[in-house]
Amino acid sequence: YFFSFGCTECFFLAVMAFDRYLAICRPLHYPTVMTARLCTHLVVSCWVLGFLWFLIPIIIISQMSFCGSRIIDHFLCDTGPLLALTCKKAPVVKLAFSNLTLLPLVILFLFIMGSYALILRAVLKVPSAAGRKKAFSTCGAHLSVVSLFYGSVIVMYGSPTSEHEAGMQKIVTLFYSVVTPLLNPI
Repeated sequence: YFFSFGCTECFFLAVMAFDRYLAICRPLHYPTVMTARLCTHLVVSCWVLGFLWFLIPIIIISQMSFCGSRIIDHFLCDTGPLLALTCKKAPVVKLAFSNLTLLPLVILFLFIMGSYALILRAVLKVPSAAGRKKAFSTCGAHLSVVSLFYGSVIVMYGSPTSEHEAGMQKIVTLFYSVVTPLLNPI
């Protein structure tokens, strides 16, 4: 689940950072660059890339055998709880999933931080305090969501699954999968 939803959310957060960059650093070009067609392409790309990224884990997991209880002690189908149900423990598979999770997270996080570094540089050049305040208020909400999302994902996936209690896993997963997307539009 994280692969499809989490990656999709990462792509959306990166697109939103790009949107903020254009609005603040290139305000005169914004209407000509950020057209309805480009917006549609960006949204569709986020969903498609998020789901395509999930195909690799689906293929790998579908080839594994499961034994014992077939009840996932989670409210969504995440790779950690699924791998816990496999008959043969596969550290190589866990390592591969960790790397597949980290790759888009790190790349998109660096893109977001790069966008905000350029925004910060542009905002600090604004001569009026009111202009700087308006620019910072535009970015503040998005940066809050980025911080909440990446903070909870790092807590969840930055350490081995076995270190988390089942209850804690559920709370953190609920946070990055429900709370941050709900806060995004706000």
